[in-house]
Amino acid sequence: MASVRTAQILSEVATSGTPPDQLCRRLVDVCAEAVPVTGVGMLLMSDAGPLGIVAATDGPAATMEELQFSLGEGPCVDASRRGRPVLQPDLAVTGSHRWPGFTAGALDAGIRAVFALPLRVGAIRLGVLDLYRDRPGVLAEQHLTEALHYADAATSLLLHLQAIDGQDGSGSGSVPVLEDRTEVHQATGVVSVQAGVTLPQALSLLRARAFSEGWSMLDLARSVLAKQVRFDDVT
Repeated sequence: MASVRTAQILSEVATSGTPPDQLCRRLVDVCAEAVPVTGVGMLLMSDAGPLGIVAATDGPAATMEELQFSLGEGPCVDASRRGRPVLQPDLAVTGSHRWPGFTAGALDAGIRAVFALPLRVGAIRLGVLDLYRDRPGVLAEQHLTEALHYADAATSLLLHLQAIDGQDGSGSGSVPVLEDRTEVHQATGVVSVQAGVTLPQALSLLRARAFSEGWSMLDLARSVLAKQVRFDDVT
């Protein structure tokens, strides 16, 4: 059962006639105002890793979510797999050996602390709510408690939006990332055929190329589907 505070957050997010496809963005914006962090993002997750970016506040949060999605590594991946928060109050000290690619990109973007909160229902992975801060330090107990309430609200919101899609059958994408996921999965299949590798290996090739050449995963996937980028010569 949702807590009173979680219900209050959902009520605040849904005020002012916010359209369904903007509810997740509204939630991360409100969370960034309620908790002393630099930015907040939300990723949709599966057993295999990040599926795509649901929402992110303005500033470095979107860059950090794209980095985790492209690399397939980072606090969000660990939080989703373990089913418990991953709290990194000082990335410069503890992050490099765990997530070398992500940590380097985060520090370059001015991010010094990350707090990743899994969005799950039992054993079912839905996503991760990521909180980013431009200075090191732990979250005070009351702020972490508030962030966990926002994670509960985000879980309820994702379930609600996916239920809307399932009921109307329109494929309109009330969770916007679902469209991104489709194109990346289609491109993964193309790369698998071109490179003669398995689907997980093809996804790794996409992520490696996106990271090394400065693409977003979605832009690279679209270029693969448009036959502008090929992977025939990958060894």
